[in-house]
Amino acid sequence: MNQRYYSLDVFRGATVALMILVNNPGSWSYAFSPLKHAPWHGCTPTDLVFPFFLFAVGNAMAFVMPKLQVQGPNLFWKKVLKRTALIFLIGLLLNWYPFVQWSNEALSLKYWVNPTNPASGIRILGVLQRIALCYLFASILVYFFKTKTIIYLSASVLVLYWLACVIFGSHDPYSLQGWFGTKVDMAVLHTPHMYKGEGVPFDPEGLASTFTAVIQVVVGFLVGKYIRQGGETGEDQRPVYRTISALMVVAAILTLAGLTWGLAFPINKKIWTSSFVLYTSGLAITTLSVLIWFLEVKGVKNSVTKFFDVFGKNPLFIFVMSALIPKTLSLIRIEHGFDEAGKPSYTSPLGWFYSAICAKFPGPPEVGSFIYAICFLSLLWIICYVMDRKKIYVKV
Repeated sequence: MNQRYYSLDVFRGATVALMILVNNPGSWSYAFSPLKHAPWHGCTPTDLVFPFFLFAVGNAMAFVMPKLQVQGPNLFWKKVLKRTALIFLIGLLLNWYPFVQWSNEALSLKYWVNPTNPASGIRILGVLQRIALCYLFASILVYFFKTKTIIYLSASVLVLYWLACVIFGSHDPYSLQGWFGTKVDMAVLHTPHMYKGEGVPFDPEGLASTFTAVIQVVVGFLVGKYIRQGGETGEDQRPVYRTISALMVVAAILTLAGLTWGLAFPINKKIWTSSFVLYTSGLAITTLSVLIWFLEVKGVKNSVTKFFDVFGKNPLFIFVMSALIPKTLSLIRIEHGFDEAGKPSYTSPLGWFYSAICAKFPGPPEVGSFIYAICFLSLLWIICYVMDRKKIYVKV
């Protein structure tokens, strides 16, 4: 990517960094409110992370797709299907990893479906799986259709999803119990392979809501395409001003449209409502426009931008590592006091680091939990920095 688009690298890197930060608190019981997802309806800063990342996927696609269009459909299908399959498989294996778990003082296999509890098993979907599916469908849309058609199709998907929620939902169609997508997931994925963090089988990266998430990537592509075309007009800064102005207008329209639609179709990340797509896309465009202004027009480049730029060089790799490291270290047990029955209790090395060091910091417990997250983020940054210095870039 040309230096002119350094802001896209920083945007992607900042998104990955925030994703790691919010996914790795010292304790899930103690996290500052902005670092938590909205309980259901609504949108916190944490709820912006995933849609921003999908938006960044679309940005990157805008610079790759022209090459694939020149090379022909055979190579397009080969590359897109291979990348989709690899990302999906990595996500699925990451859900299963480390394939064993501690049970009754011994390591036991993690079965596809738990033989002693048939309602429990390995989750099929997840963040990487959604990225893979969104990448696949968005790639097909932008490869085979013109811009105007893409916009019409995207608008149709958002409206049809709203209608599907109303028609096929029950009681309150936007509630955890009434949302129609859970029935789809249970029929296709089956209960053992669904997320149960809400207390009932419900997948926040489910099949039905993936269709609207695809539009997040499409919006990112259209914005990236507009930026790329503007960058091809030469070194004169006037096209950049026009680009930023147009993007800010579009951002304001999408944000306002999302808020307005949210009055009838609530902004909700967990079921990825159409209003959520518009609202978060508007905020993503606003953020990117500000970065373009400071990094491309004003030429700002300092330690802060470098910090995020490093994350942007290996985004998928470092996201996988952020899950792989804790899961691997969970196999190492450190005795950590005794339970009420007098039996020894155990923790992992990272758990020990949090309880023995981070949790000791003065102030409310959220402080220690946040310090742990910063330390973990710093560890991953060091890995990214070393890889960047050695020019090691893992691409899928």
